[in-house]
Amino acid sequence: MDDRAIDIARLIPWLPALSAVVCGVCCTSRKLRVLAAPVCIAAIAAAFVLTLKAYPHVFDDHGHGVFHVSWLFTWIRVGGFTADMSYYLDPLTMVMLIVVTGVGTLVAIYAAGYMAGDRGYARFFAAVSLFIFAMTTLVMADNLVLLYLGWEGVGLCSYLLIGFYYDKPSAVAAAKKAFIVNRIGDLGFALGIFLTYHQFATVQFSELFQILATQPSEASTPVQIIPFLLMLGAFGKSAQLPLYVWLPDAMEGPTPVSALIHAATMVTAGVYMIARLFPLFELSPYALPTVAIVGTATALFAATIAMCQYDIKRIYAYSTISQLGYMFLGLGVASTTAAVFHLLTHAFFKALLFLTAGSVMHSLAGQLDLRHMSGMRRKMPVTCWLMFFGCLALAGFPFTAGFYSKDMILADTLQKGLTGHSTLYTVLAVAGLFVAFLTAFYTFRLWFRVFMGPTKYEMGQEHGHGADHHPDGVSSDIKVEHHHEPHEVNWLMNAPLLVLAAGALLAGYLAHHWIGDMIQGSSARPLRQAIGAHGAAHHATLFGMDLHLAMMYISSVIAVVGIATAAYFHWLNRGAADRVAAKWAGLVRVLANKYYVDELNDSVIVRPLRFIGYLCFVFDRLIIDGLVMTVGFVPRMFGLALRPAQRGALQGYGIGMATGTAVVVLLVLMVYF
Repeated sequence: MDDRAIDIARLIPWLPALSAVVCGVCCTSRKLRVLAAPVCIAAIAAAFVLTLKAYPHVFDDHGHGVFHVSWLFTWIRVGGFTADMSYYLDPLTMVMLIVVTGVGTLVAIYAAGYMAGDRGYARFFAAVSLFIFAMTTLVMADNLVLLYLGWEGVGLCSYLLIGFYYDKPSAVAAAKKAFIVNRIGDLGFALGIFLTYHQFATVQFSELFQILATQPSEASTPVQIIPFLLMLGAFGKSAQLPLYVWLPDAMEGPTPVSALIHAATMVTAGVYMIARLFPLFELSPYALPTVAIVGTATALFAATIAMCQYDIKRIYAYSTISQLGYMFLGLGVASTTAAVFHLLTHAFFKALLFLTAGSVMHSLAGQLDLRHMSGMRRKMPVTCWLMFFGCLALAGFPFTAGFYSKDMILADTLQKGLTGHSTLYTVLAVAGLFVAFLTAFYTFRLWFRVFMGPTKYEMGQEHGHGADHHPDGVSSDIKVEHHHEPHEVNWLMNAPLLVLAAGALLAGYLAHHWIGDMIQGSSARPLRQAIGAHGAAHHATLFGMDLHLAMMYISSVIAVVGIATAAYFHWLNRGAADRVAAKWAGLVRVLANKYYVDELNDSVIVRPLRFIGYLCFVFDRLIIDGLVMTVGFVPRMFGLALRPAQRGALQGYGIGMATGTAVVVLLVLMVYF
C-alpha cells in the first residue's frame, strides 16, 4: 500500500469525528443548526468514497487479500504492553466499512427529512456522526484495546440516541436498559482481552494472528476460556440470548436510529468481532458449537415472539434479533463467509424496512399498531412497494438478497451435519428452516395488515411523545391534534430507500462470489474447521442434488408457503386469523407478552437489586451517617457547654476569676483549719 492510500485510510474515521464537533457547534445556534444534516451527510459520504479508494489496496497483484497496518501514533506504552492508535486494513475491514459508511450515508439522508423541525435536530446529527466515528474505529482497529474503545463508543452513542427524547420516560428507561445490559457483556469482553494479553503477550492483531497460526490444535485451558469471554461481549452487543432484552426497547429512539443500530452499526459489532478473531475461536472445541446453539436458539425464540406483536418497529426489532441468530449460526459452523454475507445483505433490507416503517409512522402521526391501519397502499403507494421489496428479502424469497445469504448458512450447517461432524448440526439446520417459515409468515403478516385490505386507519394521538418526533419548541407532553390525511413522504426521504431496495433485491446475486473472495483474504478465513476441508464434506448431496442447490429449492418452497399462509390469514380471511388466535389464546398471550422475560427479569433481578440498594441506603442513613453525626455531636456539646465562658465580656471574666480565687482560698483554709 502506498503512502497516499495509507493517508486516505487514516481519514475514514476522523471525518465523522470532525462532523460530530461541527454539529455540536451547530447546536448552539438556531441559524446554524440547519447545517447539521448536510455536514453529517457529507462527512459519512466522504468516508464512503475514501473506503472505495482504499479498497484496491487490500489485494496484491494476483488478486489475493492482504493486510496492512496504518500507524498514526503511540497511544499506550507501559513496560512491555503496547496499544497504538493504528488501523488494520484487510478485505474484512473493507466489507464492514462499505456497510457502515454506505448504509450510514443513506440513513443520514433519510433522517434529514424525517427529523426536520425537531428541536434536537443538530444534536441528533452530532450523535449520529459520533456513532459512525466509533463504529469505523471499531472495525478498523489494529488491536483489541482500540477495538474495545470503539466498542464502548457505539455503546455510549446508542445510549444517547435511544434516549434522544430525554423528556420521555420510556425512552430514558430504554437507554439505561441498553447501557446496563451491554455492560454485562462488555465485562466478559474486557476479561477476554486481559486473558489474551496474559497468554500471548500482545493485543496487536498482526502479531496475535501470527502466533495463533502456529498454535497446536489442542490449546491450553486458559486459551480455551478466551473465546467464551469474548462471545459474552458479542452476545450482549449483538442481542443474543440471554442479553437480547435491550434491543426491542431501543425502538424508543427516532426511527432512523433504529435503522442505523439494527442495520449498519451496533448490532453487527458482535458478529464482526467473532469473525475478526476467528482463529481464537477455533482453538476451543466447544466455542463454535456454543455460538451455533445460542444463535439458533435466539433465532427461533425471537421469531416466535415476532409472530404475535402488533407494533411495526417491534416486529422488525425481533426480526433483527432472529436474523443475527442466523449470523451466529453461520459463525458457529465455521461458515464465516455466509455469516458476513448475511450481515451485508441484512444491512440493506433491514434498513429499508425500518425506514419504510418510519415513513408509515411519519404519515400516520406516530401510529404503529397493526390493528389500527389497513389498505395504506392507496395512500402511500411508493412506501408500500418499497417495503414489499424489503419483506421479500427478509422472507428469503427466491433470488432476493436474503435468499442467497440465508441459504448459504443453512446449507453449510446441514452439510456439517450430513458429513459426520455431529447430528447436532442437522437439528440446527432443521430449526433454521422452521425459523425461515416463521420469518416469511410474520414479515408478510405485517405487510398485508398495513397495505392490503380495506382502507382504514387511526391517526396517532401525539406528535412527539407518541410519534417519536418533536416539533421545534413543542414539549413532548403536549398533545397536538392532526387533521391531515395520510400521505406519501417527500423524495428526500424516498430517494435513499430506492437505493436500499435495489440492494435488497440485487446484493445477494451480485455479491455471493465476491464475498467469498473477501473473507478468504482476511483473518476471518477458517483454518482448522473449514467446511469442506476434508474429503466427502465437499461432496455432500441431498435428494441427489448438490446440497446448496437442494437447499435453494427447499427454502424457496418454505418462503412461498409462509407468504401464502400470511396472505390467507391476514389479507383474504382475517376472520380466520382471529378464530385461530382465540383457539390458541394461551399461547398467543405468552408470545404477545414475549414469554414474560421482562417480568421474570424484573422479579428475579431488578426488584431484588433495588431492595438490596434500599437496605444499603437505610444502613448508610441510620448507621454510617449516625456514627458520623455522633462523632461530631460530642465535641459540639463540649463547645456548647464552654461557650458561655468565652463571651468576650471583661466583667464576666473578672467575676469568674474572683469567684475562682475565693473558692481556692476557701478550700485551702478548710484543709489547714
